[in-house]
Amino acid sequence: MTTTTAELETLAAAAAAAAPIWRGSDAATRASWLRAAADALDAHIDELVVIADEETRLGETRLRGEVGRTTGQLRLFATVVEEGSYLELTVDDADPSATPPRPELRRMLTGVGPVAVFSASNFPFAFSVAGGDTASALAAGNPVIVKAHSGHPRLSERTATIVAEALVAAGAPEGSLALVEGREAGNALVQHPVIQAAGFTGSLGGGRALFDLASGRPDPIPFYGELGSVNPVVITPTAIAARGDALAQGLVGSFTLGVGQFCTKPGVVFIPAGAGFEDLVAGFATGSAGGPLLTDRITAAFPEGIEHLEADPSVSVVAQGLPVEAGAARPVVLSTDAAAVAARPETLLEECFGPVTLLVRYSSDEELLTALRAVPGSLTGTLHSEPGDDVADVLAVLERKVGRVLFAGWPTGVAVTWSQHHGGPWPATTSLHTSVGATAIRRFLRPVTFQDAPESLLPDVLRDASLAALPHRRNGVLQVP
Repeated sequence: MTTTTAELETLAAAAAAAAPIWRGSDAATRASWLRAAADALDAHIDELVVIADEETRLGETRLRGEVGRTTGQLRLFATVVEEGSYLELTVDDADPSATPPRPELRRMLTGVGPVAVFSASNFPFAFSVAGGDTASALAAGNPVIVKAHSGHPRLSERTATIVAEALVAAGAPEGSLALVEGREAGNALVQHPVIQAAGFTGSLGGGRALFDLASGRPDPIPFYGELGSVNPVVITPTAIAARGDALAQGLVGSFTLGVGQFCTKPGVVFIPAGAGFEDLVAGFATGSAGGPLLTDRITAAFPEGIEHLEADPSVSVVAQGLPVEAGAARPVVLSTDAAAVAARPETLLEECFGPVTLLVRYSSDEELLTALRAVPGSLTGTLHSEPGDDVADVLAVLERKVGRVLFAGWPTGVAVTWSQHHGGPWPATTSLHTSVGATAIRRFLRPVTFQDAPESLLPDVLRDASLAALPHRRNGVLQVP
């Protein structure tokens, strides 16, 4: 099913009409709308999980957990709206004695207007119709039009219906949430003059094409795309000596989680040469299970990606997981060396979506750092070391390359919290900003300053009576109620 041009125009007009109502809604009202959407999804979880499993084959346990994460995101953003610091309220009082004289200035962040959201294949709830992009855009005070992913169309349609009806029943305007389907409709959506920003999770090629469309508009709009990530891991010799078995087991569990289809999968792991870590990983990997991938396109691309890596003369197969049925993906562990990665990063550091990881042997700190500097921008970087290790230079490189640095555990699994960050340098994201956590709301806001405005014409949150109860900065001094 493809949304027609006429249908898109109708949806865009409704979103445009709803935008000032969302933007003008007070915190309590907007938070109640978000909680109503969360409650409706929870109430329909049994129905939604059945549809999702039929379309994605991700399994009931995983999908129920994902619904919980999705409704948790909506409720988190309700608290963000109520707390108020996301508005960045700032006041500079007038000072006639300044040179030159200073007027009164009051600044806030406000919703940009209708937002386009492009669903992801690998998280049919948490990064889809009612996922983090949608939740943060609504929380910022913007209606949303979602482009459904072709991998789960029935789920997208049902989720959109449930959420849209719940929002309207809670008092939100018609046009608060809508759905379009089909590639042509997605392209038209990001170019539509009503749309003021877009969020995307998906492939580098697809995201770059939409990014270019958004930038090429007569009125360019911000495009917040999460496009690809290899998520480097560095393991020191002392860490392997202290806990090699646990590290090997953790790595295998992480790169095979969800059949390797997490955006935070550890795709390239730097290990000391001669430490025996490859054998440890092989011991766990040979017993690991693969499974079916999400879409036919991903299924076809996985063996092609493996072949592309294996074609490099430096690459060898360390281990394979348990045999799988035809059309499913079998876990694979490959290895190479740091010199090859430094020489051919465009080949060896290309993301391969599915259950595969590349072990990269290094023989010296200099060799490690040279290869690590060749890693493209990623969402995460993980450092496994021991007290006493001199890892300052490694950490400095990781900080420049990634958006989240881990010192324990593995990067798969992203907590939805106030301090979480899920972004990184290109190609991980197009803008560095996060799509997970409270500050995801910042992507769909814009600043407005009012100069010498009569109080009666100020937005309510910038009036002194409201400021007394909200976090704000006055004359450079932070004010916390």
